[in-house]
Amino acid sequence: MKPGSSSVLIPFVITLLLSFLWATSAHTHEDFLQCLTLHAGNSTSSISQVIYTPANSSYSSILEFSIQNPRFSTPATPKPLVIITPLHVSQIQSAINCSQKHGLQIRVRSGGHDYEGLSYVSDVPFLIIDMINLRSISVDAENGTAWVESGAIIGEVYYGIAEKSIKFGFPEGLCPTVGIGGHFSGGGYGTLMRKYGLAADNIIDAQMIVVKGRILDRKSMGEDLFWAIRGGGGSSFGIIVAWKIKLVHVPSTVTVFTVNRNLEQNATKLVYWWQHVADKVHEDLFIRVVLTSANSSQEGRRTIQASFNSLYLGGIDNLLSLMQESFPELGLVREDCTEMSWIESVLYFGGFPSGESLNVLLNRTPLIRPIFKAKSDYVMEPISEVGLEGIWERFYEKEAETALLIFTPYGEKMSEISESAIPFPHRAGNIYKIQYLVYWEEEGIAATERHISWIRRLYSYMAAHVSKSPRAAYMNYRDLDIGKNNKKGKTSYRRASIWGTKYFKSNFNRLVHVKTMIDPTNFFRNEQSIPALTSW
Repeated sequence: MKPGSSSVLIPFVITLLLSFLWATSAHTHEDFLQCLTLHAGNSTSSISQVIYTPANSSYSSILEFSIQNPRFSTPATPKPLVIITPLHVSQIQSAINCSQKHGLQIRVRSGGHDYEGLSYVSDVPFLIIDMINLRSISVDAENGTAWVESGAIIGEVYYGIAEKSIKFGFPEGLCPTVGIGGHFSGGGYGTLMRKYGLAADNIIDAQMIVVKGRILDRKSMGEDLFWAIRGGGGSSFGIIVAWKIKLVHVPSTVTVFTVNRNLEQNATKLVYWWQHVADKVHEDLFIRVVLTSANSSQEGRRTIQASFNSLYLGGIDNLLSLMQESFPELGLVREDCTEMSWIESVLYFGGFPSGESLNVLLNRTPLIRPIFKAKSDYVMEPISEVGLEGIWERFYEKEAETALLIFTPYGEKMSEISESAIPFPHRAGNIYKIQYLVYWEEEGIAATERHISWIRRLYSYMAAHVSKSPRAAYMNYRDLDIGKNNKKGKTSYRRASIWGTKYFKSNFNRLVHVKTMIDPTNFFRNEQSIPALTSW
């Protein structure tokens, strides 16, 4: 070969390879669409109305509408060959059948909040089943239950309950645009968790489609599978279409407060003391701490702000009495507190201004949509003041200007439920959960690497202060740093258990056995899906 000829040959080979891959994908895509049309039978026209390919003018807008992290919306991000927005269950059954026949992977998206984008990104040829059209909510106030389709968002569920009764609520999350499908199947945290547990603890039935296209409810799927999808991640086992939830009672009046304290106002000691009482106060009282970097009163300097953010299921007088008894150091006064209805507290924690209409809960577009990276931890022993000061030091770094830590308290109902009741195992022994978040506006690889490097350094520092063997993590705060499956789908139990035991502890083993029983070929898979024993 002549000198320099390789530099000509390499681009040619790459171009040839890409052309081959594109042609193969295009062929797969056409075969898949023909298969869908065939399965649609008499409803061909309706199936065509819910299919989007790159040739459709609305493909990009449909794809991007529910991408909640712009980190996964770049030109380099792999795109689906097809997006399907089913109007009824039969279209999902057809998509599962045809995907298996033509070698396409399925990603299921309800709200698009997966922290690593796994509900709408894949490195192998794939399609998205976007549940946005399947979001009906049917509330039975007489029996205190509701059926909720997986495409609904948290805000729509809250709105649907409030429309029917002011006596009921539900223990789900604070962010109203989060999709129910992922939220329920991964656990589901909220301000009512200390009294009523997780969203997944209050699910009493479900309807799902499994790999062979069958539609199952709790009775027909059996208790093992019903156990697995409530906290074990539904996307590993099939496509969950709807959930039946048990509503919980809320009082006519609740009280909220947000008290901000910075380092000059004794924030370090207050956070230290909070750790000793947060999981022990009355079940009606929920006090979380949000930590951020803020401007100091000294010009040109930064400080740390701790926001004590609370919901009390009752009136101000009782709250003040409770706080004086359990956490007097905070110095809560009547002027800090606001009484309101429980549904109004949903708006308060959602970040909406006072007096906002409940209709904002129906909006599927977040108030902001920044680029971010997140991680999680569980704390079983109070972090010392010196340990907290180590966190503050890292918050003075440039990349942390828009970072935050959220400490969510445990205790009461969360500690009473057995670790094995559902796959979510993080129960007794935990004082609180940490959510780490770092946001940035600059686009490009360099900015992304800088900010992710910062949150990883903080996470590394925290190792001495959090749970160990395993260092636990919360599945709904997806983090591929803690381990991931082989992209080709042949993932061993040992490899998957690296991340699996962090999310599920000893429940991981049972999840693998349920997966092997219901999806032995490991068709429903992603970078952190439960593996089937028969697939490797």
